[in-house]
Amino acid sequence: MATPTQPSRLRAWLLEGLTDQTKHRPGHRPQEPGEGAAAEPADHGRPWWRVMCLTGLDYFSTLGYQPGIAALAAGLLSPLATIVLVVLTLLGALPVYRRVAEESPHGEGSIAMLERLLSFWKGKLFVLTLLGFAATDFLITITLSAADATAHLVENPHLTSTLNGHQVLITLIMIALLGGVFLKGFSEAIGVAVVLVFSYLALNVVVIGNGLWQVASEPQVIGDWKQALIAEHGNPFMMIAIALVVFPKLALGLSGFETGVAVMPHVQGSPDDTEDKPAGRIRGTKKLLTAAAVIMSIFLITSSFVTTLLIPPAAFQPGGEANGRALAYLAHEHLGSAFGTVYDISTILILWFAGASAMAGLLNLMPRYLPRYGMAPHWARALRPMVIVFTLIAFLVTWLFDADVDAQGGAYATGVLVLITSAAVAVTIAARRAGERGWAIGFGVISAVFVYTTAVNVAERPDGVKIGACFIAGIMALSLLSRLARVFELRVTHVELDDMAQRFIRDTANRTIRFIANEPDNRDLEEYRQKKAQIRADNDIPSEDDVMFVEVTVLDASEFESGLWVRGEVLHDRYRVLTLESSSIPNALAALLLHVRDETGQRPHIYFEWTEGNPMANFLRFFLFGQGEVAPVTREVIREAEPDRGRRPHVHAG
Repeated sequence: MATPTQPSRLRAWLLEGLTDQTKHRPGHRPQEPGEGAAAEPADHGRPWWRVMCLTGLDYFSTLGYQPGIAALAAGLLSPLATIVLVVLTLLGALPVYRRVAEESPHGEGSIAMLERLLSFWKGKLFVLTLLGFAATDFLITITLSAADATAHLVENPHLTSTLNGHQVLITLIMIALLGGVFLKGFSEAIGVAVVLVFSYLALNVVVIGNGLWQVASEPQVIGDWKQALIAEHGNPFMMIAIALVVFPKLALGLSGFETGVAVMPHVQGSPDDTEDKPAGRIRGTKKLLTAAAVIMSIFLITSSFVTTLLIPPAAFQPGGEANGRALAYLAHEHLGSAFGTVYDISTILILWFAGASAMAGLLNLMPRYLPRYGMAPHWARALRPMVIVFTLIAFLVTWLFDADVDAQGGAYATGVLVLITSAAVAVTIAARRAGERGWAIGFGVISAVFVYTTAVNVAERPDGVKIGACFIAGIMALSLLSRLARVFELRVTHVELDDMAQRFIRDTANRTIRFIANEPDNRDLEEYRQKKAQIRADNDIPSEDDVMFVEVTVLDASEFESGLWVRGEVLHDRYRVLTLESSSIPNALAALLLHVRDETGQRPHIYFEWTEGNPMANFLRFFLFGQGEVAPVTREVIREAEPDRGRRPHVHAG
């Protein structure tokens, strides 16, 4: 007898924390005790420096492979190219995202800023495109970091012989463990992040400090490097020019900014913060972004310097001992095998857990858009089902790329740069609209630099765009299929009637309630007189029975869920008209009928004329523009919303 309870327990566990947004909808009956998902306790946030460690998992962990990438891309010019990257970080990305934090303080990021610039389907498709690049960025962060953690594990001198050849399996296990952390609830993730980040940065201070001491104690190293630079590149101006050209290849060092904004809801605000103006949270996020950028800039420059001077160039090449693990190479080479192993363990842990910040970003970003657009199932608002989905996608990406760090670098850099570029464009437009001419010009210059950087990266590594295009195509296809599957769902979140509309409903509550659906034209006396006469004749409505007209104005047909606002008015001193505003005519009418039934206890009647034209064309009009074949769609929406046939309002068409 215990078997039937198992599916409900599993469902309750999976959907724990899901906000049931249907509970206030027309026709929705209250859940039985224990039915549905429990609500999560309110999250009041954590100090900004602790949340910085969460986003820093992604940002700081790039030290595990960034120096090696810089050396491969720029060779002896790696320190100069890294300085260019740092300048772009501090004077470009940081000001942009500080402004994004002001404009979008609830974690939506630059995508929400750009969404407000475009309306209807243009805006939805644009947002889906940006979400595709965001998914590329965050998911590749998970898979690339896990793959690099695997590389550090396999290349440890004590483990190479045992683990070599099992990279894909080890990476899949790491991703599964990360997903398991989130399935458990992720309540202690920030605490774990603090420990990992502080220990990892402390070990890097030791490695880089030792490297700087090695360079200082052997002055000829710097002399040899300068001579090699002059021999290879000529004068200093040529070196600077080449550094400016090659720095886009170092774009991975810009990761973490979009994640920093995405985790804003976790930042502790001030007691006087409001939902609309969380000034304390914004200040904390700005501190988070600034501190992370400054810390990372120092580590990027110093790590690039010591690795370039102390590691033979051949060791950076594919298959070399420093490929993808330059600082780990120095740790083993100069501080001994024991310290090197401790450093490897710390690097492996932070790279593995770097996916946590990316997963947090995905879980904060995707449910804000796709379910609201009707382009994901309702359960997509719950944490655990989405964790399972993202983990399975990460499995697929790892298998396709054979857990190769270098193969995923292009896609990662493309995702990072597209999001930063979109953020720069968004804040430029925001500054211009605010009349801040100086800021608009400054952000415009930054946008141009990031457009150039993105274009160069795409030209040199087109595989990144191809992978991003696959994510975009997948999101588009699944989103449209989901919207088609939910097309007859009751999508009205709540119904609000003004005083006159409420009075109309009260006046008819004790007799048969009859509505006439009217598509307004001139709204003159003759229009209503003829419509009323025709509907009475077509449906044999007794002359003594009263009727009301219902007219729907479609606001934004691309919106999936919206409220319903009902206004009552008397036209030409005789005709009572309910005017509705919604995103879909059939949904608005179905919601009104169910609301009236719930308020009066009667099953109202509504009368339509059949719509002329091809049924398929009318369905597409409904799908895209909220209009079309209104009568049968209204009836179908009611049927899905109310399974009890004896409680459904009556729909007539003639």
